[in-house]
Amino acid sequence: MKHRIEPAGWNRQEHFAFFSQFDEPFFGLVADVDATRAYARARELGVSFFQLYLHATLSAVQTVENLRYRINEHNEVDCYDQINVSAILTRPDHTFAFSFIPYSTDLHEFGRGLAAEAAAVRHSSGLRLGPETGRPDVIHFSALPWLSFTGLTHARSFARPAVDSIPKISVGRLRPEGGRQLLPVSVNVHHGLADGYHVGLLLAELQRRLDG
Repeated sequence: MKHRIEPAGWNRQEHFAFFSQFDEPFFGLVADVDATRAYARARELGVSFFQLYLHATLSAVQTVENLRYRINEHNEVDCYDQINVSAILTRPDHTFAFSFIPYSTDLHEFGRGLAAEAAAVRHSSGLRLGPETGRPDVIHFSALPWLSFTGLTHARSFARPAVDSIPKISVGRLRPEGGRQLLPVSVNVHHGLADGYHVGLLLAELQRRLDG
């Protein structure tokens, strides 16, 4: 479900109009979260660390309204009640494909959707582009477990007419530091829809959920 954000009275209308004129309206940042407890809890629960932090990230997104805003084909803003995830999943041959995993408040139910998509990716080829992976009510999510990054950019097309307003969230490899396990998180969002304040809300909620 979704509802339209009416321009009249919207406190971001001028921000939206201003940044929507930019060739690159997205801004991004990278910050560490402490995943020490989450890493241990994943083992206790018998789930992968990837499943746990992906679910924690998606759960945190639900709590920040501005990250549920999407620009439609009429250049209007819709607010979705629920955001799902189109995550990049890999194959044994080191290629990747897009997926669609519906959100569930239950970690294990969410995991069943993740497992089904992981199996579908393994038994497919190409990018798996389609109506599901191309839905607007998602975040784009990727994991880079091979390295712990301090910066990250995304491939973007400025020539195509399709409106891009979907937040892009990526995580890197755990980095031990001072007895803790730090997880780098990159967040890129459309500046007409959200500011650094909203990214801060997301990261604070993600930290809370990782701590359990």
